[in-house]
Amino acid sequence: MHIQESGEMYLETIFVLSKSNPSVRAIDVSEHLGYSKPSVSRAMGILKNGGYITVDTSGYITLTESGLEIAQKIYERHTFLSKFLMALGVDEKTAADDACKIEHVLSDTSFEAIKDYAEKKLAK
Repeated sequence: MHIQESGEMYLETIFVLSKSNPSVRAIDVSEHLGYSKPSVSRAMGILKNGGYITVDTSGYITLTESGLEIAQKIYERHTFLSKFLMALGVDEKTAADDACKIEHVLSDTSFEAIKDYAEKKLAK
């Protein structure tokens, strides 16, 4: 099943929230993203049906193996691209906003090429 950009954003948010709090609920996701509770609830249902998350009887969300893989991939892209853009002189807010847009549409091949290029340039 192909996951859409919005699904990737939700998975990344769950991942980020779980780094500071092992118990993540839909309300936490809603507050973090500034989305309505019904919108987040619907998205959680889609992610659960897709096998990307599990939700226990108390409402706590856990990423499945496939959900975690996607979340980590998107998070790596976001953090790398943000830092890369800031290294080019882009302010932090703009870099983070742009990275959030780019991370979802950039192919794996292009991302790896950019990452390799940047790492070689930084190593000099």
